Amino acid sequence: MIMSIRDSVEYRELTPYLAVGYAEGFEQADSDEQVLAAWQYIYDKCIYHTLQGFFGRTIARMLVSGEIEK
Repeated sequence: MIMSIRDSVEYRELTPYLAVGYAEGFEQADSDEQVLAAWQYIYDKCIYHTLQGFFGRTIARMLVSGEIEK
């Protein structure tokens, strides 16, 4: 069974600040999984609505490609 990114430790340990930091790169992520979890968190919490357009465009692309889940 494939585990959802939402069930990962990386996802559960995120805060809005850390998620945006990992996604934008001003906080150092330890793994690619941590970065994907950050993008999933930004989508799930609708944080991207309050950020610059880059975040919304990236979320849209990641949803289409299946990198993050609806």
